[in-house]
Amino acid sequence: MAKNRPVPPADWNGRPRVNAPPPSATPPAQEPAEPKDRPARLTVGVVGAGRVGPALAAALQLAGHRPAAVSGVSDASRRRAATLLPDVPVVPPAEVLARAELVLLTVPDDALPGLVEGLAETGAVRPGQLLVHTSGRYGTGVLDPARRAGALPLALHPAMTFTGTSVDVQRLAGCSFGVTAPEELRLAAEALVIEMGGEPEWIEEEARPLYHAALALGANHLVTLVAQSMELLRSAGVGAPDRMLGPLLGAALDNALRSGDAALTGPVARGDAGTVAAHVSVLREHAPGTVAGYLAMARTTADRALAHGLLKPELAEDLLVVLADGSSAADGESDR
Repeated sequence: MAKNRPVPPADWNGRPRVNAPPPSATPPAQEPAEPKDRPARLTVGVVGAGRVGPALAAALQLAGHRPAAVSGVSDASRRRAATLLPDVPVVPPAEVLARAELVLLTVPDDALPGLVEGLAETGAVRPGQLLVHTSGRYGTGVLDPARRAGALPLALHPAMTFTGTSVDVQRLAGCSFGVTAPEELRLAAEALVIEMGGEPEWIEEEARPLYHAALALGANHLVTLVAQSMELLRSAGVGAPDRMLGPLLGAALDNALRSGDAALTGPVARGDAGTVAAHVSVLREHAPGTVAGYLAMARTTADRALAHGLLKPELAEDLLVVLADGSSAADGESDR
């Protein structure tokens, strides 16, 4: 995380402030400026009113920038825009760019390259315009068509899950952003993140896919695992699975973040092959759709536990036989 927070340059192009005092000068005592009175306030546009864009624009508004236009097609997108950016007009993407100095491109990853090419080809991109995408997968290379038209490219990906509600703005406080930008725009990129309440983390262009895969592995798969666990608990007669899982999963997450693999517990890490076999059997009977995921995660957990000396080799052999047999049985059933 960045320790020394940069001051936004006056023109957001990496150039120094025009009338800044010399470094040795002692600035006169004065009251802190209100957000609207700070230098370099920008008009902000959002292309793609999904869960992310309106929240980021609302956070920038709190810092004194002015949302000027948003585009959205679905009824849900328009509702989000109306809730988080009231009185901001909903217009086509090209008009968003015409009204904004800073444009947030918050569309799905697969749609981003075509959107950028289309905006550049139609002349919607203006020289000196800040063009920011929020994709975790891409760096600034995907913005090359707009860069050739004179845009200033930034990749600012919030490492956060979004709900599409006002709670997202609050969650940005302390949220890490994966930042990729040309060196001359690095200060501007980091400053924008800080104004949204986040913490910039520099990600090299070529590392973006790996960075994004790591986040998806942790966050997206966690949701799937938790949802499956709650379904199984309901089937077992637990009336409030969320209340049961909350403390357990909170402690497991905290331990994992603090200790990594040393936090592993449970039957796989202990080498309890009989318990794991019972799990596979009951899951195949009551929730066959969970068997493949259980086996895959159990094998991965066993490998990591062995590598870190948590699982004794003499116990691992029986466990791995169970996991291999379980995999073969599951594959056989799926072929019928």
